[in-house]
Formats: sequence, C-alpha cells, structure tokens
Amino acid sequence: MTSGTSDPRVLVHEAHHDGSERYIPDGTPALGDVVPVRLRVPAGPGDPGEDGVRVRVVIDGEPEVFPARVDRRTGAETWFVAEVPVHNPVAQYRFFLGPAPADPHAYRWLNGRGVQHRDVPDAADFRLTVAPPAPAWGRGGLVYQVFPDRFARSGRVTETLPAWALPRAWDDPVDGYGRDRARQLYGGDLWGIADHVDHLERLGVEVVYLTPFFPAQSNHRYDATTFDRVDPLLGGDAALADLARTLHARGIRLMGDLTTNHTGVGHEWFAQATAGAAERELYYWDADGQHVGWRGHASLPKLRYASDDVGRRMYAGPESVVARWLRGGGDGLDGWRVDVANMTGRYRDEDAAHAVARAIRATMADVRPDALLVGEHFHDAGADAQGFGWHAVMNYAAFTRPAWSWFAPAEGAPRSLELPGPMPRRGGTVVVDTMREFAAAVPWTVTSAQWNLLASHDTPRLRTIAGSRDVAHVAAALLLTYPGTPVVFAGEEFGLVGRNGEESRTPMPWDRPGDRDEATFAVYRDLVALRRSSRALREGGLRWLVVDDDAIAYVRETRDERVLVLLARAPWRGVDVPDVGLLGSGAPATMYGDRELRVEGSAGGRVLRLPGDGPAVHVWRLA
Repeated sequence: MTSGTSDPRVLVHEAHHDGSERYIPDGTPALGDVVPVRLRVPAGPGDPGEDGVRVRVVIDGEPEVFPARVDRRTGAETWFVAEVPVHNPVAQYRFFLGPAPADPHAYRWLNGRGVQHRDVPDAADFRLTVAPPAPAWGRGGLVYQVFPDRFARSGRVTETLPAWALPRAWDDPVDGYGRDRARQLYGGDLWGIADHVDHLERLGVEVVYLTPFFPAQSNHRYDATTFDRVDPLLGGDAALADLARTLHARGIRLMGDLTTNHTGVGHEWFAQATAGAAERELYYWDADGQHVGWRGHASLPKLRYASDDVGRRMYAGPESVVARWLRGGGDGLDGWRVDVANMTGRYRDEDAAHAVARAIRATMADVRPDALLVGEHFHDAGADAQGFGWHAVMNYAAFTRPAWSWFAPAEGAPRSLELPGPMPRRGGTVVVDTMREFAAAVPWTVTSAQWNLLASHDTPRLRTIAGSRDVAHVAAALLLTYPGTPVVFAGEEFGLVGRNGEESRTPMPWDRPGDRDEATFAVYRDLVALRRSSRALREGGLRWLVVDDDAIAYVRETRDERVLVLLARAPWRGVDVPDVGLLGSGAPATMYGDRELRVEGSAGGRVLRLPGDGPAVHVWRLA
C-alpha cells in the first residue's frame, strides 16, 4: 500500500467507551450487581442530544434496552451514564446512539470496534465479567522472554551432553533451517541468567518468562521427558531456585512454561504407556494403535484429558505439576505460560479446553493466590479468553500480526507465519481496524493483561521484520505505549536479527560488543522507563485519535492523566486535530521525542498540530 492515498481519519468527534477507570468503576462485579457505565460524546455533528443514548444489554440470550442519562456537560463533550445489570457471568452491552443533526434518519451503535452506522452482531459488544482479573503485578509491566540455551553460560554446568545434542560454540551462527536445528546446543543455563540480572534491572524488566526448563530431547525442551525436575544441563533444581531468589531479591517475578497439551515421546509416562501400563489412557491412539502427535509430530504425543488421571497428574491438587513449582519461600515460580493453550484438551469431538484452563487456574489460586496464568494462542482467542481460565493470552491476533503488517517493508519482508508468501504491508486504517476487531472480542480486564509482543522464539526478529532500525524503534514505542503487558524476547533490545523462529534464537552477544546495538538498547530502556513513569501508559484506556496509512495517534488516559502518542512509520502529511476535550488548562508537555506539540487558536477553536515527520515517535502529556 502506498502512502498518501487518502486524508488521515481524525476520530476526535467519535463517541467513546472502554473498560478503563474513566468509564467503569474499579473492582470486579458479582452476579446480581448493577454497574454504572459511562459514555463520552464529543460536541459536534455526532451528538445525539440529551435523550438520544441507550444501552443494550444481552440478558439470558435476549437483548434489553435501558435508558442513559446525562451525567455532566462541558463545552467540549457530554458524559452519559447507564446501568448494566450483571445477570450473567459475562454481561454484554453496547450503546445506542440516536439520530444526530447531521443525519436525522439514522441511528448508530457504539461497540468495541467503534461507532457503527449499521446493525451489527454481538461479537464486538463490550463485556463486564465476574472473573477476577490478572494479579496487579501481571498487568502492564515489562515481561522479558528468555530461551535458556541461548542466554548465557555460567561455566558451572559440567554434565555430559546427551546423545541427541550437537554442541555449538557460543559465537557459532544458528542454523535456522537445517534438519538438526532442534539439536544445536549452545550451553546456556539458569545460573547464567542470574549472572546478568543487572542487565535486566537496567532495562526495567519486571517479569522473566523462561521457555521450558524440564529435561527433554531438544534444545527447545517442549518435548519434556519428565516434569519432576529441572534439566541438569540448565543447572538442575538448585539453579532454578537460585534464579528465583536472585530475581525476587530485585523485585522481578519468574514465569515458567508448561506443555499441558503433550509430552515428549521420551517422557516417562509415555514409556509406561507404550509398555502397556495403565498410563496408556493418558494419550490418544488411532485405529492402527499409533499414538496421536501434536499437529502430526510423532515426537509430541498428545495428552487425553478425558482421562481423570491426566488431570490428577497435571493440575489437580498441591502435588500436581502445575502446583509443585509454585512453592513459596522465594525460590519458586510466580506463574505459568502454557504452550499451545488453545489446543489443550481438544481433539475431534472432545473439547475440555475451558474446563482444563479453569482447573489449572483454580489450583494455582489455591497454592499461590497471586499467581499469573497466560495461554499461548496464535489466532482468534475471543472464545477462550473471557477471563475465567487464562488471565490473558499471547496477543498475536489482536496486536502482533496487525503490527507486523504495519511495520513490514513493501519489499524484502520475511515469510508470513503459516501462510504463503511474505508478510503483507498494510496501511494504518486496516491495521487499526484489525486491532479493534480482535480486541473487542474479550473483556477489558483481559485486554489490560494481554501479552503483547513483536517477536518471540517462534517468530522472526523485529529488526528483520521492520527492515530498518528507525522503523523497529517506532514498533518498540507501539509495544511500550499500548494497553496490556509488553513482552520483549531477549536480544530485541540489542537489535538482533533472524528470519524465522529457529534462526531468531540467537545467543546473546555478551562478549561481542560490536553485535550489540546500544542505541536500540537506549530506546528500549527509555521507553520502558517512560511507561513506568506514567499511570496512563500503564493502566489507562485507549482512544484512537488519528489513523493514516503511515501514522497513528491515540490517547491513553486515567482519571488523573491524559497522554497522546503519535507514531509514524514514514513521513506523512501531518494533521490538525480539534481540541475537543483533549487539553487541560496548562500547555502540553513533551514526554518522549524531540518536538513540542503546537497548539494554535483560542479556547473553542484550538487545534493540536500533529507533525508529519517519520519514522518518528512523539509522546505528550496533555492533562
């Protein structure tokens, strides 16, 4: 898509509602509660008038419409309030906006996708849920993903390498495409991570997420051979406990990675199953007596949750796999990320996915009430992420994929995940519409905890996707100013490259300063610090303000702070935004970037002049 094909969309006159504190009272509602929800309607052509707003609520599958009343008026906007009964565990609602003076014969709906000038299905309705949200520490702070084999060697591990391993020197290039790519072993260990805790602290990391640490027959360890101990190649149980204590002493949490969907073919349970023991019922078998592997991979036999014994071993009670690693005393995990969570418990006509997620969360809450549970989900997670099982998911559909399509270059982009051809390059309008559509499918309490990421151990590196350092820095700014929880894969802060997930698992260049982009590190460090300094950026709502092919602008706001973020992937024409309830009494303050926000005109006719430079990042505090 070429730039400059249409005028920027300025959305300042659109009605707005989200699930943040300016619109919804704090706290989790209970069944039977009546929750006041607020709506902001800017003055202008879209104002439906004092009697023109209703709220439509789905109750026991049937919509009912309730009145809204004016809460307060200013010269710039009107605030309405309506009452939503929480009659079901998830209360779905949207706002009816009556005809406006500019179009006296048409009504509109406001849902999670924005203002709709037509009738719409319920899929994008706003949602109130009785499910408790993620713990406070699991919402908004920087999560740092570590692939243990590639982070750092401590020199303390002296184990003999297993037969499957192909040893590599730390500075050897990673083979991302060869048949032996899962056998390359670089020798990183858990003590090595602890040795670099100062780096994590300088970056502003609040949570370390480790990919699996159980013994396995591959470098990625998603094919565990047991869940009872830490791989000796990583330092064993003692190294994990030491890492947890080291991180906790610095105020950093620690998350593990668990494969609830499958084990490895070398797992002790599977060995018993193939020997004809009772463990056979733990797995799926086809009509020919062959085990069923995850997505056809024979090395990853799929667990069968119709067996009560699977639940007993994996998640039921304090001795289960889920529970035992969450031990207290500062040397245990603070939560789990669950691999291929969307497939756990699902096979043919069996679907225990939601029951399993709820059971895992219940056990975690019993053992550690503030534990965090995050599911991997590459696709539309709406049906699986209503807040009752996973606190959040890895937000590939609503954040990662659309962001990639905005930052990918027109030529030379890496291949799409699971689709033919390179990643597409799309304009801001398509990207924002995609983000809004997927985000609308989940409650705000989930959105505010979603794991947003621009790269992981399963994807190309951001620098490779963006094609340039400047564009990659704009992408980092999106990640670190957007609602939810930003996740950074180790090495992104140094600008490492990689064309696919395997190649991206690059050993950290601790002893190769020439391979560390210190300017990129400074950008990440400063953006993380900016996020930590602003409650609006960490906890606030999201109001889209300007959308252009090459630029997007949005407002993050809490009751006490309003911040404007402008991101441009390339030079664009800039735009004047009418001051419709945006500015406070003082002048805007520059929080990030090198330009002041120009404000012209007088009260009642002021405009904010958004600059057209790019690639660029600008963040201003408005009020």
